Amino acid sequence: MTHAKRAAFTLAEVLITLAIIGIVAAMTIPTLVANYQNKAWNTSAQVFERKLEEALKTMNTQQVLAGYSSTADFVGALGKYFKITKICSNDDIMSCFEDKVRWGKNELEVSTQNVKTAAQLGQDWNTETIGVQFANGTSGILAYNPSCRENPYTNQFTGTSCISLLYDTTGFKSPNSDGKDLRYINVTEIDGHMPCSIELSDGTCFTKPFKPDPLTHDECIEKQSELGIEHCRSGDDDRWGGTVKACGGVDNLPDKAQLAALASVAYGTTISADSGYDAVFWHEDIIQDMGFDTSRGSVYIWSKHEDSVYSAEARAFNPRNTGFGYTNYLNRGNANFQAICLAK
Repeated sequence: MTHAKRAAFTLAEVLITLAIIGIVAAMTIPTLVANYQNKAWNTSAQVFERKLEEALKTMNTQQVLAGYSSTADFVGALGKYFKITKICSNDDIMSCFEDKVRWGKNELEVSTQNVKTAAQLGQDWNTETIGVQFANGTSGILAYNPSCRENPYTNQFTGTSCISLLYDTTGFKSPNSDGKDLRYINVTEIDGHMPCSIELSDGTCFTKPFKPDPLTHDECIEKQSELGIEHCRSGDDDRWGGTVKACGGVDNLPDKAQLAALASVAYGTTISADSGYDAVFWHEDIIQDMGFDTSRGSVYIWSKHEDSVYSAEARAFNPRNTGFGYTNYLNRGNANFQAICLAK
């Protein structure tokens, strides 16, 4: 009687296969986990901001958004439209928020214990901060703008002109890091720190992108010399002027050469500051990693160059081209343009 030979793996082959699987898993699983975490943080932030904006729009419609002299009074009203589970007074903010966060590209460790006024969040509002914990687990440090204006007859309100909010989508859980679980609305600094988030090849650093609040005509007249503004816009909606104010002066905005260098990174090719429009394709993921909002299909970034009382120059980052546009169309009041400041 004959027996057929059966093929089988040797013990050595099985061990080698398991070792290869282990190595591949060790290389890929951390990346998969990191991608999952980033997606979770981004989703949490998007949902939170959308619901907060809805609450603020409702307050605007019902004419209960403006008119508060303190952040505490505003937070008390906000709680009727957006569920807040805990409010921490100005002298007990750390009961609601982490005492240290990692801020900027280099994750500079910054203490939040001294963030007691709107000024420590980069806003000249002369109001106190309040600690808050929301029903979804998000915690934050919030300051209110007593100059907040409401218009119940329009639905254009976005909320950023009324509040400054540093928030953490995971509460006290780690990593408490900028761009991960740590996010913000209308925050340009933390206790004087405007760290590097975007670094050019020559070492020049800029802050995270933001959408500036408008500068009013009266504010412009008062701060014109201090900020280096040549012309004051007649209305109260000067967003370029608001960028200058947020950055602490015209010279803290990027110039044409710096924005061209930024475009060179975003498009993966050399972009000249002197060229008109370059027909190139952007790398949207790179622009998003820098922190810019690409949801409108194009990104415009304010430069330091002021043209007139009506316009200032901004570089356009479009999916298929980039350049400085026709300045007549770069209205200083455009609310969709984004801004960066030289990091301090």
